[in-house]
Amino acid sequence: MTTNLTPEDKWELFGDFDPGAHAEEARERWGDTEAYRQSAHRTANHTKQDWAAIKAEAAANVAAFTAAFDSGVPAGDPRAMDLAEAHRRHIGRWFYDCPAEMHRGLGELYVTDPRFTAGYDAEHPGLARYVRDAIHANADRQQNKP
Repeated sequence: MTTNLTPEDKWELFGDFDPGAHAEEARERWGDTEAYRQSAHRTANHTKQDWAAIKAEAAANVAAFTAAFDSGVPAGDPRAMDLAEAHRRHIGRWFYDCPAEMHRGLGELYVTDPRFTAGYDAEHPGLARYVRDAIHANADRQQNKP
């Protein structure tokens, strides 16, 4: 991940966060999957501009989820499900193909892995669960499409 970036680029884009800090764990957990191979291939080719776009898209998605959550929009509301779908498409565009059931599993990770939960809940307690619930509702919606 981020192999095309200089240390200065990484600092500018990610600050203290090291995007490769959990690379070995990811390789051990998912290294034999097609999604892992796709992600490794795609991210190895991302430019600094790509990473800036990825960060901006992700931040906009989190901000939209936060606004919906703070406004009381239920996770099963089409507006929240649309945000979940945008999240799923973001992953598919930049990292790996992410069908609805795979996305559902990722949503579970957001509430079962404290590192992910902390990322979502740092400023908005309960946001990780809300995002997970919207992802699940969207996955259900995708399965029920004709």
